[in-house]
Order: sequence, then C-alpha cells, then structure tokens
Amino acid sequence: MIRISEAESRVMHVLWDNAPQDAEAIIAALAGSADWQDKTIKTLLNRLLRKGAISAERDGRRYLYAPVLTREDWQADESRSLLERAFDGRLAPMLAHFTRHEKLSEADVAELRRLVEAIERRQTPRTPQ
Repeated sequence: MIRISEAESRVMHVLWDNAPQDAEAIIAALAGSADWQDKTIKTLLNRLLRKGAISAERDGRRYLYAPVLTREDWQADESRSLLERAFDGRLAPMLAHFTRHEKLSEADVAELRRLVEAIERRQTPRTPQ
C-alpha cells in the first residue's frame, strides 16, 4: 500500500473531490485551509507522483493531476494501521473508545445499529427449509 503523510493527504482530498486538476487549481483549493507556499504544494505533488499515488498528464504547458490511489483504499489502509497500532487489531475496543470519548450523533448511532444488525444477519446460521 502507498503510505502518504498528513500533508500529502490534504492534497489527495482535493484531487479525490475534483480531478483532474492542474497545480494552480490545487494551490487555490488549499489556499483557505493550509498556510503553504506554492512551492510546498508542488513538492507534495512531486512526492505523490513518485509514490504512485497520483498521475500527471501533460495538457499544453501544464500538467493535470489525478488520483491513482482511491480514497477507499487509503481509508482502508489507514483504518487497518490505526486498528493495529492503537487497539491490537481489535475493532470492539476501538469502537468502545470512540463511543466513550466522542459525541455520536443520532445518525451515527443509527448507522452503528444498522452495521451491527448486518453483521448479525451474516453470522446467523441459516436453517434449511
């Protein structure tokens, strides 16, 4: 899996939300959320290119960047990494931690119920009819 830093992930979010984009559009998108110089963002783009997380296609005098690494693959890898490092690979203690230390909305609780019910349906043995 491709490992990306926190700073690189901010660039990836811009591309996941709207791609392809040139460097100037990416710089503009990050202007409100990051106090980075243009050169910093271009360095991050080059790092992501070297890692294979994004691609660059020439479009006249500029390059258009697009994600190669999907948001879903990145989230899965980051989730697995957090689970392994902080909770010994166990999901229940992680969920317990978040329910004790984070405010869950009614929608979050409803979604968790749906997920648990789906897990229970998959794990319940079916009797032959």
